[in-house]
Amino acid sequence: MRQPTVAGQFYPLTPHSLKKELRRCFRGLELKETSAKGAVVPHAGYVYSGTVAANSYSRLPKADTFVIFGPNHTGYGSPVALSCDNWSTPLGDVANDSEFCKKLAGSIVDMDEIAHRYEHSIEVQIPFLQYRFGSDFKIVPICLGMQDMDTAMEVGREVAKAAKELGRNVVFIASSDFTHYEPQEVALEKDEALIEAILEMDIEEFYKRIVEVNASACGYGPIAAMLAASKEMGATSAELLKYATSGDVSGDYSAVVGYAAIVIH
Repeated sequence: MRQPTVAGQFYPLTPHSLKKELRRCFRGLELKETSAKGAVVPHAGYVYSGTVAANSYSRLPKADTFVIFGPNHTGYGSPVALSCDNWSTPLGDVANDSEFCKKLAGSIVDMDEIAHRYEHSIEVQIPFLQYRFGSDFKIVPICLGMQDMDTAMEVGREVAKAAKELGRNVVFIASSDFTHYEPQEVALEKDEALIEAILEMDIEEFYKRIVEVNASACGYGPIAAMLAASKEMGATSAELLKYATSGDVSGDYSAVVGYAAIVIH
């Protein structure tokens, strides 16, 4: 069982407090199941990015399995690490899709728990899924330390291939923040360039712009993997639901972090 690492830091520790915070994040949002095959969600503390994340989660359909791609902030473990454990949060336990994991054996994806042990980017997504769908779903958590375009696209294609072979109803989630600790006006300009490429679902252009604007988005590999997988499953369009920065919460616009909620149909 993968125990929670950042409960009490990125999100509340107790079930009561966590549910209360999630209700705040979803306040005013209509919960409806759409045709979404993928999504981009932030992974900062809920007080900063929770309302942005909730915009994506409010539009996700119920699925058999949620494949969650997150960046590796810690440097531990395999460059492409799949967790085959069940995961626990203050809201209860979530089952791993072990059959899906076995399908990925022998691919570019390594079965490795070490990369996930202290990593927050995937953990913070699971309570949102529990809030929306209870416990009636499974997860496939994949942590990317290697985020180059070829690796990310191969990971995305392998996951989509496994989903097709198993006949799984899946949704792919990319956990990523955008600009890190730059002035608001700089963040807006850089993030707009990246988001435009994501909305065009153009992975090559996305990577080109990362270099051009010297972007500091931390989960660009997970975004590319999610796009590649979603396109393999027939996705043809993307929609920006909300963009905000940490400055919108803190009032300090001198050094912000950017957050975007994007769904892929």
